[in-house]
Amino acid sequence: MDLILLAEMIGAAVAAALLYTIIGIIPGTDETAVLVPVTLILVLAGVQPVVVLCFFISAVIANNLMDAVPAAIVGIPGGVMASPLVDHAQLLKRKGMADRSLRKMAAGSLIGVLVSVPVSLLLARSLIPLAEAIKAYANPLFFAGAVLLALLSKNKLLALASILPFTLLIEGLRYLYWGIGIVPRGTTVFISFFLGITIGPVILTLFELLNKEKRERLTCDQPRRITLQKVPFEWKSLNPFQALKKQEWVTSAGASLISCFTFILSPVGMTTLLGELFSKRTQDPVERSVLAITTMNALANATYLSGTLIPLIALGIPLSPVAIGPAHALFDAPPVFTTTHNMHHILSQTDFILATVIGAGVALVVTYTLAIKYAQSICAFVFKRIPHEAILGLFYAFVLLLAYMDAGWMNIGGVMLIGLVSGLLHRWGVGYGILFMVLYAAPWLVSGF
Repeated sequence: MDLILLAEMIGAAVAAALLYTIIGIIPGTDETAVLVPVTLILVLAGVQPVVVLCFFISAVIANNLMDAVPAAIVGIPGGVMASPLVDHAQLLKRKGMADRSLRKMAAGSLIGVLVSVPVSLLLARSLIPLAEAIKAYANPLFFAGAVLLALLSKNKLLALASILPFTLLIEGLRYLYWGIGIVPRGTTVFISFFLGITIGPVILTLFELLNKEKRERLTCDQPRRITLQKVPFEWKSLNPFQALKKQEWVTSAGASLISCFTFILSPVGMTTLLGELFSKRTQDPVERSVLAITTMNALANATYLSGTLIPLIALGIPLSPVAIGPAHALFDAPPVFTTTHNMHHILSQTDFILATVIGAGVALVVTYTLAIKYAQSICAFVFKRIPHEAILGLFYAFVLLLAYMDAGWMNIGGVMLIGLVSGLLHRWGVGYGILFMVLYAAPWLVSGF
């Protein structure tokens, strides 16, 4: 590996850390919606695969670390992965401990990265001999994954009942496109359908705004006020082991280790489950909340990194909710990547290790320092100067552009239809992971009838 490529990797990691430090702190942004379009654009632009991977690893860590900041300061989750933190963070905020919870969250994220990176790399290598056997049953495994995630969700019956209708919607649109000649028969429209699911809640909300009665119910008499308390910075707070008690860093490390072996399960589900499980024995409510937010932040990064690296290195197919969601462009981004020719087939073990270490190292140095020292200033800047709607509008425009590139003008309507249905299902409690796995398993499911 030459020095120019190494410099490009470091530059990509720094750019991702800075970009997603800002994006991660914006309330209400979904990890999949903000990670997939940018990663996909880099892949389609012809950026070196090892540079893209380095960018993605840094982006994941920065985004997951920073989206906990609004939860700690104002009780608003920056993204989906920060949602389990809100109740605990609000309790600590009411006790005047927002600064303490912020440092605990950042330190927990760091522990999660330090544990999950080496464990994921080792576990991936151990699964390589089994890769062909696993790939042979990929389609049934996607369907089984959808059923398993449905059974683990809150609305089990709804999630299970939605699998077949959503399958028919996906395959129905594909057969329609073939029938009227939009794309050649046998061509699988995938990327735009995937992005339609990703941005489904946004599409649903935009259509709801066309309803006059709905708009009238959303009127607001005065701007929302958010109060930020200024917290003094101390350099010693950068030491994560000084910010955490022994129980907190041991629990965070243990939970992160376990989550690496459950990479096939929902990251939000595992973060909530293990975070609550490891903290519930603590009697004092304040200490229980501190332990919960620390552990959950460690799990947020551990689940994402293991869910990306293990399928990517060992299998080359997106056999996890993270791989099939936020990391999808690393596996399948035609015409550059397909499930039979992607980073798994192009990069060496050394490339994977180097890209992961550089991406993780840069993100930790940049974002961890910014989160501890400047989190409140960044938070205030984002709330005042960066409209949430502008970010969502940008990503929505990316989706429409890629939908047109995939199958022309009619596919924009198809993507909107998928977005409406998936957005409604998501609002009712059907997780993204279920819908993504159905998208992969749809051709196999339909062929069984």
